[in-house]
Amino acid sequence: MPRLLTLMIALMVAGALAPASARAQDRDFGGAIELVDPDVLRVCADPNSMPYSNQKGEGFENELATFLAGKLGRKSVSYTYFPQATGFVRMTLGLHRCDIIMSYPQGDELVQNTNAYYRTAYAIVYRKGSGLDGVETLEDARLKDKTVGVVAGTPPATFIAKAGLMGKAKGYQLMVDTRIDNSAADMMADLENGVIDAAVLWGPLAAYQAGKAGADYVVVPLLKEPRGPAMVFRITMGVRPSDQEWKRTLNRVIAENQDDINEILLSYGIPLLDEQNRPIAPAQGG
Repeated sequence: MPRLLTLMIALMVAGALAPASARAQDRDFGGAIELVDPDVLRVCADPNSMPYSNQKGEGFENELATFLAGKLGRKSVSYTYFPQATGFVRMTLGLHRCDIIMSYPQGDELVQNTNAYYRTAYAIVYRKGSGLDGVETLEDARLKDKTVGVVAGTPPATFIAKAGLMGKAKGYQLMVDTRIDNSAADMMADLENGVIDAAVLWGPLAAYQAGKAGADYVVVPLLKEPRGPAMVFRITMGVRPSDQEWKRTLNRVIAENQDDINEILLSYGIPLLDEQNRPIAPAQGG
């Protein structure tokens, strides 16, 4: 996604892969030349998009990259930072400045996707005791006279319009330079200050911002909307279309370490869902 951001879903970015202008060390994988440094895991990341990543290394993508590097036998992790907005893929992966985007929605054609390593959904956030307790869908009658915050151009905006809430809704920008602006943080500030009554955000952002606010908020994945745009997405790692063996290597590592990956994500409050849309809970004792 993340991030994004809502990371193009929150992560889907515009721009096309450009020809390589910078070369990592060539490595031969089964007859194909893949630009993957054998000693360093080179990660493409946003410099200020928590809970995904930042330059201080505080995001779950940072922790996941360190974990992944260890499983791959890499000696270190290096980052190419660029805001996840228009041009992100072109200026990072496309220029061969890095070899992996840690979070990318399945099905986007700008990159080659690994197998998905988590699944999550857009969510609604509201304060406990605000009269919205138990709301699980945007068509709930209790939202009819409420002001709902939503990032423009994201799937929930369609359902907000269908539910007749758009007249009072407040929109927030989708594509922002996270070094300067943060739509998710702005939305949560408005929720805290009573400017809006509920916030609709990409799940990882909703959980992170609600937890950061320190107040008693409820984060509810929106899993019961009527037919329309997808609200649940599988998230993969993104690599260059030519890097077939690199993708297979990452798929193997994901499959062998899925439980540990889940625990990393859950430790950051990411609302994980299984294939039946059931919440995935931390392991006992975790």
